[in-house]
Amino acid sequence: MGLEGDAMFSIPEMKKVEDVMDLNFNTINENESVKIAVSEIIKANKKTLVALDDNGDMSGIISITDIHNLGLNNEGIEDVKIKDIMKKKVVSVEKGMPIDECRDLMIKENIGILPVVDDNGKITGILRQEHIRDYLYMQLEEYGITLKYIIGHIREGICAVNNEGVVILWNSFMEERYGIKSDDIVGRPISDFLEDTICERVLRRRIGISDVYSTYKKQDMYGLVHANPIFFGGEFVGVVCTELDVTEARNLSFELEKTNEKLKYLQDEVKNLSNGVFEGILGKSDKIEKAKAIAKQIAKTSSSIFIWGESGTGKEVFSRAIHEQSGRKGSFVPVNCSAIPAELFESEFFGYESGAFTGANKKGKSGIFELAKDGTVFLDEIADLPLNMQAKLLRVLQEKEVRRVGGEKTIKINPRIISATNKDLEKMVKEEKFREDLYYRLNVVEIKIPPLRERKEDIGILLHYFLDEMCRENGKPRMSLSKEAYKILENYRWKGNIRELKNTVENMVVLSDSSIIEKDAIPSYIVESAKNSTDDEDYPLDLTSAIEKLEIKNITKALEMSKGNKAKAAKILNIPRTTLYYKLDLYGIK
Repeated sequence: MGLEGDAMFSIPEMKKVEDVMDLNFNTINENESVKIAVSEIIKANKKTLVALDDNGDMSGIISITDIHNLGLNNEGIEDVKIKDIMKKKVVSVEKGMPIDECRDLMIKENIGILPVVDDNGKITGILRQEHIRDYLYMQLEEYGITLKYIIGHIREGICAVNNEGVVILWNSFMEERYGIKSDDIVGRPISDFLEDTICERVLRRRIGISDVYSTYKKQDMYGLVHANPIFFGGEFVGVVCTELDVTEARNLSFELEKTNEKLKYLQDEVKNLSNGVFEGILGKSDKIEKAKAIAKQIAKTSSSIFIWGESGTGKEVFSRAIHEQSGRKGSFVPVNCSAIPAELFESEFFGYESGAFTGANKKGKSGIFELAKDGTVFLDEIADLPLNMQAKLLRVLQEKEVRRVGGEKTIKINPRIISATNKDLEKMVKEEKFREDLYYRLNVVEIKIPPLRERKEDIGILLHYFLDEMCRENGKPRMSLSKEAYKILENYRWKGNIRELKNTVENMVVLSDSSIIEKDAIPSYIVESAKNSTDDEDYPLDLTSAIEKLEIKNITKALEMSKGNKAKAAKILNIPRTTLYYKLDLYGIK
């Protein structure tokens, strides 16, 4: 870039008086006659002369105007001395004074000439109004060139119109975008070139607008426009618009949306081909696999589901998995019916309007069904729902709409209902403690979650999973169970099911100092219970199945005692060795 470019992009700096003043000024002795002064003014082609005393110091200023005024009222002016008519009270400035301050001073004192003196009071130059005018004009021209260059190279559209809609600025971005040259559109109404622009809307309403639009000038061209009215001194003077090309961003957004749709489709297909979210439900026993298979099969339907299971078996975990697998757009809202006070059931289930009752939230509150809307409502401990609420719940399920307490407007809902309990609901129906019509409405599909004592083969899986989880959460190195400790935990009946097992594992991890958890780390009540439960194992009423179960148990125990020696195991069992081989093959015992 050349000197012109360097000057154009220089840092704006207000010049000093010595940078602008005229060094070529004319002086005259104050004792000279006016006639000589006239001659000097004509010869120098100046309007003013600086008068000096005999010491060469400035004593005043005489102008052509002073001589003219004298000539109007006096005769024989040739003999009048300059010091008799010159302006003696001269305002002057020293070097270093900024130009803008000099301008303000000249306006304030109503003077057209300003002498500049040095530290000794000697005149070094003259500043006139035309000097300031020329300087400011040049500076304004330089700023204009810089501004035009910058605006022209901004990769964003800039357009400005006056209060009559006439274009006063149209940068190169707009030229390329619309195919309209600046020379053609500037000075003419924007409506002559473009129809119903955002700029024109702001021109009419005088309120700022930001919007995405497409133009008929080019196919599939979209822009983000910010248009704002401009006021100066309270008067509306025009509109300034900036425009950003968002065509590519919009196309990418559509492509991303299509990709997300494809991804969702593929995710759904993967879920259909695998257990999906049900993989998070631990266990490989036949009973738990059967429960998962039923849950997976009905997840995509809208049927109501009833889950029966003892406390701690994972009824809510199953419900969440069903909701996730269902693909429903609404939320999963769990409700513990046994934890809601009777007087708050209705407001919790259906919500309430502002001021519906004393202590109500001023803004009102959404109810459980309104929050779920098109999602899933999980009603845990459904057996504890009061009879009066059972009737209202049935009506909601039938009509698929709710009305807030204290409100008149009905709200349409379509949630899937999953209910759960550990009580015998059929017995409660017979005892008229639970509505029969609601029971059949809720129990379209029933899923039974087996207690842990009926899925002993899953205890090991759960133990190892919770051991790793609790070690991570408590910042401890990985732990394992000794054979004795494992056997005790496997034989315990786990009345609290998975919840009790998890709490027990956490207790052992927190209190154990060793990497191997021994029998001593197990809570004493579990050790005692496991010891006493050896003979308390449940056997089926079918004698053939019971005998089979007992034989498998005793053969396995004898092999453990003999450390795998079959001859010794046969002696312990008091049966021939050939009979033992037959039983091992029959039951598949390794």
